[in-house]
Amino acid sequence: MTTLLIDTDPGVDDALAILMAHAHASVEGLCIAAGNVGLAHTVGNALKLVETIGAETPVFAGCPAPLVLPAPGAGFVHGEDGFGDTAYLPAARRADGEHAAAAIVRLARERAGELTLVALAPLTNLALALRLDPELPSRFARLVVMGGAVTGRGNIHLAPVEFNIGFDPEAAHIVFSEWPQFDLVDWEACLRHAMAFDAFERLLAAGDARAAFYAAISRKARAFNRARGRGMIAADALAMAVALEPSIVTRAERHHVAIELAAGLGRGATVVDWHDRLGGRANANIVLDVDQGRFEALVAAGLGAAGRG
Repeated sequence: MTTLLIDTDPGVDDALAILMAHAHASVEGLCIAAGNVGLAHTVGNALKLVETIGAETPVFAGCPAPLVLPAPGAGFVHGEDGFGDTAYLPAARRADGEHAAAAIVRLARERAGELTLVALAPLTNLALALRLDPELPSRFARLVVMGGAVTGRGNIHLAPVEFNIGFDPEAAHIVFSEWPQFDLVDWEACLRHAMAFDAFERLLAAGDARAAFYAAISRKARAFNRARGRGMIAADALAMAVALEPSIVTRAERHHVAIELAAGLGRGATVVDWHDRLGGRANANIVLDVDQGRFEALVAAGLGAAGRG
């Protein structure tokens, strides 16, 4: 069974990915960053999620802000609390006292070569962990990153920029520069693999208590997507599917990817050397397409709707 360490900022799409992870893998911990909403909410959401599914997964609170410059969250999509403003009762548990960056370093050393690290949030925690332990990449079996817009179709106010990378470009620069090889699931791949609204609603109706909880917290995000007519986009779920089943990928390309740090319209852009002309290491395995049926089956199992959608 795959063993995962998840860096995340729940967030509705993070929640779906975490449900999938617990259905298909062993989850060593959830390392939490600010991103979609502030750290108090993302930590609280992670605790509530693992409590709801009856998991004992440790939750480690991490960075409350980007490394250098402040950045706006995405409460207008996820709700101001990140979980659709459902006003759920807080979890009884509290987060572990260890900082998320320290937990990444410790767990990588304790489980060297065993863990797949799935980065669903701005990369602040991971960048700090790299500064604590520059040998960190050699200790993980694999890194899967949800982030970027590889041909410039972003999802925030800066046209070529994706949210996770744009929230903390300096952190992304550290990770992309120092991690030798990683799988990159970008925003544009997520757009190509949006799920049909009606099919997703059937999964929610067919699922168990996990689906009922997810239906409640995602109502606002689902309405946001439906109003734009582009299908149910589950970005972190797609990255999680790639982490859980690498063979789900049907098309990918390896290239050097760098992060634009200069002020201006391109700050936070993922710059891809598509023609391999600049001599940089091909650090990113850019996921372009996956098997849609297998992806949706993984989602269904995470919602307790496998074979019932």
